[in-house]
Amino acid sequence: METSASTTTTTTATTTGLEIAIIGMSGRFPGASTIEQFWQNLQEGRESITFFTNEELERAGVDPALFDSPTYVKACGVMENVELFDAAFFGISPHEARLMDPQHRFFLECCWEALEAAGYYSQRYEGNIGVFGGVGFESYLFNYFDTNRRFNTSAEDYQIFLNHGKDFLATRVAYKFGLRGPAMTILTACSTSLVAVHVACQSLLSGESDMALAGGVAIRVPQTGYVCEEGSVISPEGHCYAFDARACGTVVGSGVGVVLLKRLEDALADHDTIYAVIKGSAVNNDGDAKAGYTAPGVEGQIRVIQAAHRMAEVSPDSISYVEAHGTGTILGDPIEVTALTQAFRNGTRRTQFCALGSLKTNIGHLDTAAGVASLIKTALALKHRLLPPSLNFETPNPRIDFAQSPFSVNTTLTPWEAGGSPLRAGVSAFGFGGTNVHVVLEEAPAAEPFGSSRSWHLLPLSARSGPALDAATANLAEHLQHHPGLNLADVAYTLQVGRRPFDHRRAVVGRSPDDALDALRSGGSQRVMTGFCPPSAGERSLVFLFPGQGAQYVRMALDLYRAEPHVRQQVDTCATLLLPHLGQDLRTLLYPPPRPDDAGMDEDGEDGEEEATRRINQTEITQPAIFVIEYALASLWMEWGVRPQAMLGHSIGEFVAACLAGVMSLEDALMLVAMRGKLMQRMPHGTMLSVALPPEEVRELLGEDLSLSAVNTPAQSVVGGPTAAIDRLEKVLTTHGVEYRRLHTSHAFHSQMMEPMLEPFAAYAQRVKFNHPGW
Repeated sequence: METSASTTTTTTATTTGLEIAIIGMSGRFPGASTIEQFWQNLQEGRESITFFTNEELERAGVDPALFDSPTYVKACGVMENVELFDAAFFGISPHEARLMDPQHRFFLECCWEALEAAGYYSQRYEGNIGVFGGVGFESYLFNYFDTNRRFNTSAEDYQIFLNHGKDFLATRVAYKFGLRGPAMTILTACSTSLVAVHVACQSLLSGESDMALAGGVAIRVPQTGYVCEEGSVISPEGHCYAFDARACGTVVGSGVGVVLLKRLEDALADHDTIYAVIKGSAVNNDGDAKAGYTAPGVEGQIRVIQAAHRMAEVSPDSISYVEAHGTGTILGDPIEVTALTQAFRNGTRRTQFCALGSLKTNIGHLDTAAGVASLIKTALALKHRLLPPSLNFETPNPRIDFAQSPFSVNTTLTPWEAGGSPLRAGVSAFGFGGTNVHVVLEEAPAAEPFGSSRSWHLLPLSARSGPALDAATANLAEHLQHHPGLNLADVAYTLQVGRRPFDHRRAVVGRSPDDALDALRSGGSQRVMTGFCPPSAGERSLVFLFPGQGAQYVRMALDLYRAEPHVRQQVDTCATLLLPHLGQDLRTLLYPPPRPDDAGMDEDGEDGEEEATRRINQTEITQPAIFVIEYALASLWMEWGVRPQAMLGHSIGEFVAACLAGVMSLEDALMLVAMRGKLMQRMPHGTMLSVALPPEEVRELLGEDLSLSAVNTPAQSVVGGPTAAIDRLEKVLTTHGVEYRRLHTSHAFHSQMMEPMLEPFAAYAQRVKFNHPGW
């Protein structure tokens, strides 16, 4: 939901109307607790596999008898801090959190983060948000609870059932976030999370969902080594050698990944940040055309890849990278490359033009989360236009003929360059049991410039507690520091409308990322405001107050007129409507052009600035000018979503409030204000005096000529009348030591001196159609 997408794409993509945009993502992977760290590790070619010492394994509860066993591998792709969970944030009690499978906990967290990454707060979003995800084996249940007891015999057993059951992964997210789209748990073994992405795309295309969360989670607890027996697809060395002659299997790993999806046309219209575009996807099953139930099938893989190409309406010749399933098995890798080659031969005879990689060489096999992890890797590669290296490849698997295939394994960090067409990639995931899925991705289309005219921006933060607010503040400061090229308007917009408001609140005002960063880090800055808004406070009521004349000046709201299109539009409209009543363009008096130094005098010998000031202080100009500026400013607030519960006005301000409330049209209000100003201008000149006395004491000093014009406060009154009478009153007040101040007005408004204009003004008012307030 950011106001501009950060993409440098220069190519023009062809669209089918069936594309899906990836607009948000979140994940926890071995060696990376954030998407940013994950991408950094990939660029550096880091193998994030942990090798344990005997002491570490023993502390984790592993039987020491396994330490010297040749079948026990002391390695794992470890996801850190699996024991941590901010239960209170999601309204979950500590007891319920203890019973909850960590897989459910982290899927919940990553769904929240994916929405935030895209700049959306689910309960403010008007459309339907679906959630599609899968979860791995319930190792937490089997290792930390007595699985021999009969369940559903007590309240705690029922809670264990709810907090571990695969059925409840997606629906819990829907319940906690208030999502009203489909909520479905999907299970197809290793292809689960990419199948979830495919089903989410179908939900978006059918209109069931307007946005969709999709992904998967697989967390083994405890995270220790594994037993590798002969014939297993798991590596006995703790390394995955995808496509290499040393291929001996994959490595067990834990992780979670979630993406937020949206129809491309909607994402572009909403100016969302787009990481990549899903052009098409397909799912099928091998059936019985393979060696065994858990074996991969060539024919099924060929069919699913070709189906995805057809769905995407792209030629395989235009695809320059494939993120393979790549488990690093001696038989599985050749089958996959064979299937890819035959699928690509449907559209090209070229060789070795398409790079090939496998994320499993970096982080191991994440089981149900593997597919979405590969999707996230490829989307990031498209966004940054870089191909990260596939690790542990030296000598090709002898069963793979890369020379005659379209593929070559990418082993270094390589710039990803377009050859006249958009960058495209394929992502595969194949599950035990034969459910295959392939997704075709394309780089994001170039974003249209969409900036902000404002020089200052408000960055609000909120959290459930004071320490959490401080942490959020530190996170924002770190983000601004590491992304100095950010458009601060984007940051402000996302923080204002894409975050859930909590009770502990802070806001910073800044001109640029560096300026906001300085304010955040300078603790006592007056540009950083902190407060607490308890739930009991509810919605704060808001009132618009419109003053009368007296504070007018040349170039009122000039900066806003120049910078804010909405203000300029309102002022221009009002000036046009006033032309027949004023006989001149009000803007020439509000915003007179600067005069050259050598031509500072007009034809009449008067300085242009002084002439504009003289004219704007004449009542017939002052009143329309005050109305126009107040109306434009109030309209701007309302355009920003700041809606008052009530409006109150004094003098000209009454007309502004009435107009905004629908009592009269803008055309009628401007006519009345212009006629009012002209009629008042014709009245005898007078003076107004602000007096520091309550109204009952002022009345005793008025005499026949003076009027009580206004009561500003219980101890502050305004008197109006002939200047000579005001002079006499001032002497009396001075004698009694009462404070007073003359107002900058040409007439004694709201006094008996205005009575001669009442009848003609009433005639103008009779032309107007008055309505009941619509506020």
